[in-house]
Amino acid sequence: MKNYKNGAFYIAVTGGFSALIYWIISEGKFLEGNKEITITASQNGSWNDFIDSILHNLQDPLAILLAQIVTIIIAARFFGWVFKKIGQPTVIGEIIAGIVLGPSLLGMYFPEFSNTLFPVASLGNLKFLSQIGLILFMFVIGMELDLKVLKNKANEAVVISHASIIFPFALGIGLAYFVYDRFAPEGVKFLSFALFMGIAMSITAFPVLARIVQERGLQKTRLGAIAITCAAADDITAWSLLAVVIAIVKAGTFVSSLYIIGLAVLYVLAMLFVVKPFLKRIGELYGSKDTLVKPVVAIFFLTLIISSYATEVIGIHALFGAFMTGAIMPDVTKFRTIFIEKVEDVSLILLLPLFFVFTGLKTQIGLINDPYLWKVTGFIILVAVVGKFLGSALAAKFVGQSWRDSLTIGALMNTRGLMELIVLNIGLELEVLTPEVFTMMVIMALVTTFMTGPALDFINFVFKDKEAEVPEIIVNSNKYKVLISFGNDEKGKSLLRLANSLTKKQKKATSVTAMHLYLSDEMHTFNTEEIEKESFVSLLEESKTLNQEIDTLFKATKDIETEIADVANQGDYDLLLVGLGKSIFEGTLLGKVIGFTTRIINPDRLIDKFTGKEGLFENSPFDERTRQIISKTKMPLGILIDKDLQNVNRVFIPIFSSEDSFLFDYAQKLIFNNNSKIEIFDVNNDIPSNFVVQSAVESLENKYPNNIHLMEEDTMKKEFLASQDIMVISLESWKSLVDSQSDWLSGVPSVLILKP
Repeated sequence: MKNYKNGAFYIAVTGGFSALIYWIISEGKFLEGNKEITITASQNGSWNDFIDSILHNLQDPLAILLAQIVTIIIAARFFGWVFKKIGQPTVIGEIIAGIVLGPSLLGMYFPEFSNTLFPVASLGNLKFLSQIGLILFMFVIGMELDLKVLKNKANEAVVISHASIIFPFALGIGLAYFVYDRFAPEGVKFLSFALFMGIAMSITAFPVLARIVQERGLQKTRLGAIAITCAAADDITAWSLLAVVIAIVKAGTFVSSLYIIGLAVLYVLAMLFVVKPFLKRIGELYGSKDTLVKPVVAIFFLTLIISSYATEVIGIHALFGAFMTGAIMPDVTKFRTIFIEKVEDVSLILLLPLFFVFTGLKTQIGLINDPYLWKVTGFIILVAVVGKFLGSALAAKFVGQSWRDSLTIGALMNTRGLMELIVLNIGLELEVLTPEVFTMMVIMALVTTFMTGPALDFINFVFKDKEAEVPEIIVNSNKYKVLISFGNDEKGKSLLRLANSLTKKQKKATSVTAMHLYLSDEMHTFNTEEIEKESFVSLLEESKTLNQEIDTLFKATKDIETEIADVANQGDYDLLLVGLGKSIFEGTLLGKVIGFTTRIINPDRLIDKFTGKEGLFENSPFDERTRQIISKTKMPLGILIDKDLQNVNRVFIPIFSSEDSFLFDYAQKLIFNNNSKIEIFDVNNDIPSNFVVQSAVESLENKYPNNIHLMEEDTMKKEFLASQDIMVISLESWKSLVDSQSDWLSGVPSVLILKP
């Protein structure tokens, strides 16, 4: 009755008001008699008018900006992926993407397309959006600094970091003396040019260094702590120096700059002794609450904007204000985590790539068009490496580090990355650097960042002391070793229950290791320990319930599937258990179209094609991550499709061919350790005709007559499948089952897919 009432009301209201609108428009036509109405008839026809309208819309500034953003993000993600695959920081790929989209490549070979996509009039919008991205990025960088660590290691860190600044700074000024006459812009004083060359040589990319330390598992070592602390001290000192340099450049003379420096000092004091206590008080009041209310969030963002505005007006650049605001955020992990999550995705994924391309549009590799200029570029790179690498390494050795650790610190501190580009863009904007010098310095930033990984590998090779990926006690153990790799708590608990069912009565002869991997670009130095602790809380509780001892392994990585395979291979595990991921391309029409396209252009698939692994994954029922793990692991692998697995008491094992005979080994483990009831289904009637398989079944039946049952049914009933806890099946048989679109798939319980 209520539905009829609502329908009648809807018809009455919409119908009545539609009639009223029609009557008003009809009556309004009589008003046109007093007006001179001009109707412009098109001479081109309706279709041409439509095309002209579309072309006009394409040239709208907003449409151009949106097209630029889409192109930039796709290019940045692609090049970032390529460089990640070769073991380099993704930031290098993103910088390369910017150069590719600029005049150095796209503009040189496709000038018309480049002018259409990046018209000169549109660059102002790109610039301001990229600047907003940088402000948010510097805010995050400030928050990532763990000042408590800085205090604890202040002695060594200050010596090493300041040496790593003064060495290259002095060499940069010396270099400026030799290149000023040829490369300095007209009207720029030597002091301004020399100071910028010095500061550009002195920068270390704190975020890139922190990621490398995490990815190499050094964050818990004394060496890693010193390296991160040095980088943090370097960041604070270098950005303070940069603020002074900008003040001097803008003021024109050192004496005039003293007024700006004085204002800057007052600003810093106000931030430390007025704003910081206020924000700390907010942190104390709201740090224990589950959620942050919008007015509190607004206070912090307003502080960021006002601080950036103040430093821009003072004359030391808005980025210093953003960095300062991040550094004085309340020392409450919750606050920093929430704000990083709110800011980082928009900054790193959407806005920061705009900065890379904006930099690329100003980087013209074609300007370095003769051997002399390339010699100068090489000399700039040499001075940068000698100053930063040797300065840091010698200082580290002086304060008591070993040669290996000293050289490692030198290699890490030589990483420049994005931070260098920020400094160079400021120099170009202030017209202290010419486009030629700017291009040379961008090449230097790329080379010094690129060389960090290979340099660390070479140092480890020379000193034959590579960090172990897996604890030595695990590698050298003679036990039956099971490795669980889990992404979330529920999958982790299901995998642990499964591992326990395979090992519970053989605890002295087995070991179970639970591994959780975290993407390094989503983890920050200030909360690493907290993330690690939280990752294993649920699993450790489950292990107590099961009375199952486990070792834990936590690692940051930039490539999870490769890391899983590497740890499993290096640890010489007997069984690796992982959960099956879900493909983002399944479930929707658009997803399937994108997924099909991805299969065609996916670089991983192309690599597998050339290495002969493609056949393994034709019509693969697995997501991309699982597919990679299967291809890279060298030991037995179990892939769990989890449907809330609680027990492993009733187990169903289908045998599709004689090659599935290895499954009986797992059946025996489940019976011995868990007293599981095993139902074996001979799908193609292979058991009687194959002596090996028949012998294995008979052996199990004789040894465990109450636990083994050979099914005689011709068809599989859904009621039977629903009564089972888990189905254990071989990888090849699972693929066949999926390819045949069997009715089983709609009724199967949890599934363990095993690769021998």
